[in-house]
Amino acid sequence: MEREMAEHQADRAMAAELGLSEQEYSDILRLLGRTPSVTELGIFSAMWNEHCSYKSTRKWLRTLPTEGPQVICGPGENAGVVDIGDGLAVVFKMESHNHPSYIEPHQGAATGMGGILRDVFTMGARPVAAMNALSFGHPDHPKTRALLAGVVEGIGAYGNAFGVPTVGGELRFHRAYDGNCLVNAFAAGIARTDAIFYSAASGVGRPVVYLGAKTGRDGVGGATMASAEFGADTEEKRPTVQVGDPFTEKRLLEACLELMEAGAVVSIQDMGAAGLTCSAVEMGDKGGLGIRLDLDRVPVRETGMTAFEMMLSESQERMLMVLRPEKEEEARAIFAKWDLDFAIIGETIAEDRFLVMKGNAVEADLPLSKLASSAPEYDRPWVETPPPEPLGEVPDVDPIAALRALIASPNYAAKQWVYEQYDSMVLADTVRGPGLGAGIVRVHGTGKALAFTADVTPRYVRANPEAGGMQAVAEAYRNLTATGATPLAATDNLNFGNPEKPEIMGQLVGAIRGIAAACSALGMPIVSGNVSLYNETEGAAILPTPTIGAVGLLASTDEIIGCEVREGHVALVLGETAGHLGQSALLAEMFGREEGDAPPVDLTAEKRHGDFIRANRDLIAACTDLSDGGLTLAAFELAAQSGIGVMLEGGDIPALFGEDQGRYLIACDPDREAALMAAAAKAGITLTRAGRFGGDMVRAGDSAASFAELAAIWRGSLAETLG
Repeated sequence: MEREMAEHQADRAMAAELGLSEQEYSDILRLLGRTPSVTELGIFSAMWNEHCSYKSTRKWLRTLPTEGPQVICGPGENAGVVDIGDGLAVVFKMESHNHPSYIEPHQGAATGMGGILRDVFTMGARPVAAMNALSFGHPDHPKTRALLAGVVEGIGAYGNAFGVPTVGGELRFHRAYDGNCLVNAFAAGIARTDAIFYSAASGVGRPVVYLGAKTGRDGVGGATMASAEFGADTEEKRPTVQVGDPFTEKRLLEACLELMEAGAVVSIQDMGAAGLTCSAVEMGDKGGLGIRLDLDRVPVRETGMTAFEMMLSESQERMLMVLRPEKEEEARAIFAKWDLDFAIIGETIAEDRFLVMKGNAVEADLPLSKLASSAPEYDRPWVETPPPEPLGEVPDVDPIAALRALIASPNYAAKQWVYEQYDSMVLADTVRGPGLGAGIVRVHGTGKALAFTADVTPRYVRANPEAGGMQAVAEAYRNLTATGATPLAATDNLNFGNPEKPEIMGQLVGAIRGIAAACSALGMPIVSGNVSLYNETEGAAILPTPTIGAVGLLASTDEIIGCEVREGHVALVLGETAGHLGQSALLAEMFGREEGDAPPVDLTAEKRHGDFIRANRDLIAACTDLSDGGLTLAAFELAAQSGIGVMLEGGDIPALFGEDQGRYLIACDPDREAALMAAAAKAGITLTRAGRFGGDMVRAGDSAASFAELAAIWRGSLAETLG
């Protein structure tokens, strides 16, 4: 009896170590009617953790709008698919690699890039664009510089070698990320609408094929690690970070696309989180089939690997496929040509079983459907975020001194130190790269173009989750609109702390409500996404950071609105200015205050203003949305990118730096100002003259400074701050 009790306690201890709760372990015992083997316990831990099962968020994710006439495939597959006309589709997704990047910055970020690229080409799309949204701790924190340098180096090394242009993204610094940086990676590709590939297995007795690189011990337990908070043992988690090889990934891309073109693929799935386990289970579950695997046939690069290690390894550059049997030799030849492993490691079966064999022994025999679609789903307790205290008095300051404070901050300084490490021109279709608003890429062989952006303002979300979630979508909508593009759809990367804390779960619920409302109103359904929870270190959570990646379509490159201003251009503000300073960049950077409410978002106005910009694009020389830093920062950035000064006429600090939503800064030729004003009056939209571009000074209200001096601060602050 004592021995049985000791074994029982040891089993429960192992389950806890693998991230399974007491209740979940009891559910497994009840489900199986026996004690699971070590490998079976590992499989359950992988499939039932937060990273793979979305067990804390499924209830709320179902409330997001995911459909529209343009949507071919929404959430649930490797990536979302949206029709762009003429038999083509854009395939895209955003995912996080937060925990791995904090533990091992270079490889964590590099393999995040590799994973999101595989999500795209698994669907049959050739990747054409990438972005990244990065959040780090305060620049004076001892780890920030090394983390940033390693992450940027990892993204650049992988993306540049693979050969995909990085065309946009965002970078922020805040003490809330000191112990947990965020690395969100986005990728998009182009596919034919009649050649989209899905992950649902079909047909009994069909070969299950392993493709790509060999399996090692790197990344074992990575998905479980990503579903837990950091503690004092963070450094010990280094072995759970995968190692990437972009050159192997490039060969895998070409081999997979050739395999698809040959008609050999029934279904295909990237081996990402939880590796062989997750890919096999998801393929079988979506197709209503069982899977039998023989681990002795899996290509390995290390000796003596156990079944547990093989099933949970997250070695990179691997795929799992269900093959048309008659195409086996042709498929094998394609992978031999690209010098990649091709091995039949199992088959589809009719029974609801996940049967894993090794050395003629049964390592796992589980009801497959209970591992994926029947994973636990929790309705976590949550509380509304309390309304923030009203904003106190904001001192009157010199407008140019305020602008200096913003552009000297690494949050609002030019980011070329980062994006110049990325290849933004590879493939030769980039029309607009990083640093100029939304990125734009031509759709090769057509006259079309796609615009890409990634946006969120975490301080808004912390103050007012619903308004902050709404604003993230609205800003993405405006960034696409400012290029002339029609917003198509979005992907979300929901980065939050521990969902077991009601206040954190309340942030998540509120943000999803806001995202859902904005996506519905603006016609931008969520077609893919990722949830990253437990972003905490020793109980301190990150700012709630629901990043929105969005894609817009330009029917012709002739429709692109410029981003450069010239001497004499008139500056016009579209939209109402009330001077909202709550949670503003000015308040944070100049006074060290994060107070007040997030700015309200009028979704009806957002839609009307976006439609106005697109309808009058021929009258507009350049356009940008107004967000962080308000009118003054937007006008300065537009001027600085073109190398000329700007004069803003009158206005107090709230008018110059307020962050009222739904607004755009338009530059136009003087002889087109009257036509724009008339069009706005006819549409019932507020359009006001704010000043003009030109000269060698920057003027705001009654204050002025040399353009050259301010531009030097803006361009040099990030590198100087980081040493």
